[in-house]
Amino acid sequence: MSGPYAQIVGTGSYLPSRILSNRDLEKIVETSDEWISTRTGIKERRIADDKEAASDLAISAASEALKSAGIRADELDLIIVATLSPDMVFPSTACIVQAALGAHRAFAFDLSAACTGFIYALSVADSYLKSGQFRHALVIGTEVISRLLDWKDRGTCIIFGDGAGAVVLRSVNAKRGVLSSHLHADGRLWDLLYVPGGGSRLPMSEAVLADRNNFLKMKGNETFKVAVRNLEEVAWEALNHLHLSVEEIALMVPHQANIRIIRALTERLKFPEEKVVINIDRVGNTSAASIPIALDEAVRAGRVKEGDYLLMIAFGAGLTWGASIVKW
Repeated sequence: MSGPYAQIVGTGSYLPSRILSNRDLEKIVETSDEWISTRTGIKERRIADDKEAASDLAISAASEALKSAGIRADELDLIIVATLSPDMVFPSTACIVQAALGAHRAFAFDLSAACTGFIYALSVADSYLKSGQFRHALVIGTEVISRLLDWKDRGTCIIFGDGAGAVVLRSVNAKRGVLSSHLHADGRLWDLLYVPGGGSRLPMSEAVLADRNNFLKMKGNETFKVAVRNLEEVAWEALNHLHLSVEEIALMVPHQANIRIIRALTERLKFPEEKVVINIDRVGNTSAASIPIALDEAVRAGRVKEGDYLLMIAFGAGLTWGASIVKW
């Protein structure tokens, strides 16, 4: 493989201060701590306060990533924000973040691939840096999904949480960084996970609000089955592409969708759970923010060493799924 390569040189994350535990949810919807824990692995999640939007969380995570990388915001050439809960329809959340950071040299845009958003965005940034035209990129996953949840639907409101994670990428000539990305989509299954109202198909109206169509809808059992199968396939695709074995992967950073999905995947790959980053019990499913939050936690805990191969893998609405292998 010829260079340059896009190396991750900084990570950052941000979680809102408010903690919503399963015990708290018992007071809101018909559920129990045992029911939630058994089916999802989640014990608590973070919820943004009324004044926090996706850009606010993104700015905090990005600031930490820039500090970690040791570069200034005005050195950035590109900002990509992956989110399904942007501040507004337009302008992009990325432009709001760019202004707040003072990254005036960077071009900026949002990317929508739901829970696979960070993997998609990482791949896009990697391609820009490999072109040789750009030096630094900032990739952010940020979500305030709590604004899209129906707090009367116990099948969905128990799963999701708010948060943001970010990475800074630098173009380098050494063979390290993003080695390959493998992206997929199947729009035939779009209706497994979606928000029907608020777009051009079904604009916001009194009828949309009355029918609660402004909230997230999910077919949980069907999504689970497709997720496990596609995640396994893309994991092998990524490994085989680089002629790597499961044993050579130092750490897997999966999207924190559901502990049962993560465990089903690790069992199929025969991948040891002690080498998997898991934080779903504390943060829930934060969609596009999930992988960068988990990655930042692993880096700051000293779990990632120079020369390690990392497998990052995700599945989300669209349907979308993908995997990236990074050499640290």
